[in-house]
Amino acid sequence: MPEDNSAVLLELLDGCLRANRRSQEMLYKQFYGYAMGVCMRYTRNREAAREILNDGFLKVLTRLESYDRERSFKVWLGRIMINTALDHYRREARHQVHEDIQAAETAHVNEVAISQLSHAELMEMVQALPPAYRITFNLAVIDGYSHEEIAEQLGISVGASKSNLSRAREKLKVLLAKKTRDEYERVSR
Repeated sequence: MPEDNSAVLLELLDGCLRANRRSQEMLYKQFYGYAMGVCMRYTRNREAAREILNDGFLKVLTRLESYDRERSFKVWLGRIMINTALDHYRREARHQVHEDIQAAETAHVNEVAISQLSHAELMEMVQALPPAYRITFNLAVIDGYSHEEIAEQLGISVGASKSNLSRAREKLKVLLAKKTRDEYERVSR
């Protein structure tokens, strides 16, 4: 992947601004992995992430003239992917019934179990969260948004953002405890 503001990247961006198909394809291929990683954090499956990624790249290509070359392209691209994922979430949220996990059991989380989790296992647990919790968790914990920014992005109150994050963490604790319990039972057989 070209470094931000490298001559190679700037040349590629200039080609995209001229609507050069080859440059657009190369930009897509160069940043596909990074962008897909961002999108996967906000969805339950690869198909939805790919849809968000493609919508995001369309926005990148149509808004490229607004990119400030003094700033990091990768950060700008990431922000577009996050905003596209949020747009996708808002569209989907209108059609989904919100899951109630108030009755989720509380569990003690074993620090050793956390350290033994692979990245893929952790991502699987995050993706298993209900959409509102998953989005809030990613924005707050992974991407560093404040509750005020999350509330503004999602059209919810700051209190709802805090509640969603708290519930996401509790749900993750439950999922981790279940995984730990399942692993213990498998090993002890």
